[in-house]
Amino acid sequence: MKNIAIIGASGYTGAQITSLINAEANLLIQGLYVSENSLDKGKALSELYPAYSHISLCLNPLSEDAKQTIVATADAVVLATDHAVSLHLAAWFYQQGLAVFDLSGAYRFSDVAQYPKWYGFTHEYPQVLADAVYGLAEWNSDQIAASKMIAVPGCYPTASLTALKPLSHLLTDVLPVINAVSGVTGAGRKAQLHTSFCEVSLTPYGVLAHRHQPEIATQLGQEVIFTPHLGNFKRGILATITAKLKPGTTLSDIQQAYQCYDLAELVTVKQNQFPKVDDVVQTPHCHLGWKFDEQTGYLVVASAIDNLMKGAASQAVQCIKIHFGE
Repeated sequence: MKNIAIIGASGYTGAQITSLINAEANLLIQGLYVSENSLDKGKALSELYPAYSHISLCLNPLSEDAKQTIVATADAVVLATDHAVSLHLAAWFYQQGLAVFDLSGAYRFSDVAQYPKWYGFTHEYPQVLADAVYGLAEWNSDQIAASKMIAVPGCYPTASLTALKPLSHLLTDVLPVINAVSGVTGAGRKAQLHTSFCEVSLTPYGVLAHRHQPEIATQLGQEVIFTPHLGNFKRGILATITAKLKPGTTLSDIQQAYQCYDLAELVTVKQNQFPKVDDVVQTPHCHLGWKFDEQTGYLVVASAIDNLMKGAASQAVQCIKIHFGE
């Protein structure tokens, strides 16, 4: 039985992972924590999320005493916190000997030079960063099991990489084009005018400048063109990807490439049948659908996930279970 502390539990992802860990027979919640300045401190989680009325836990302020209690009583900590906050908390808990599962972007790049450009801060913990592994569960299970510093991937990269990594040996120099649409929960719980439901209308954002583009490219080993879109629905991601494959590639080559998921419980692959967001919302699954034009050499693959589940909380739980051999 492993005790897991959850920091940032008041947000959408933090609340979601609380519910998932609470349902796991071999995992226990050590405690739920928010910033000492949070207006949610002292509240019951069920007060913020009535759907979790079965979870009788309150949100505790992350004081210095609370941090010491976590070190003394927890086996791992989940960080559902801002990138700049996770930067310091992840390093501190890791250095105390706890396993850290960080849902922010603070440890997703191994190259320290990426952080000022994409996250606006200088990375202060190069040694911890050197020990961090990328928690794409279906691809990096050995590394996740071996390391105590796991950087859980972003939601857009999870959808995109799950679709493209099996094809990496078939790609050409023509950049894959990823058009992906996310529900508004991807922007977090904080009230903002542009993510107010009445204001949302399908639109691209972060064009040619989104921090998930280099994350995808780094893990794929291939540059991509990535364009995210904000959709007027609560949760889910649909990424539609167009890729030029090497001359001579056949349907059989692609079928064989996607056989890597034959034993993956949470990834479903279908030829000539495309997924929709409703297929995966509230589930930990990724659904892939693809079609290939042998005449032009172009493949279109669509990837559907729930951004709060496979794109964040349920993938973190996958990583926790892999790490602890559950």
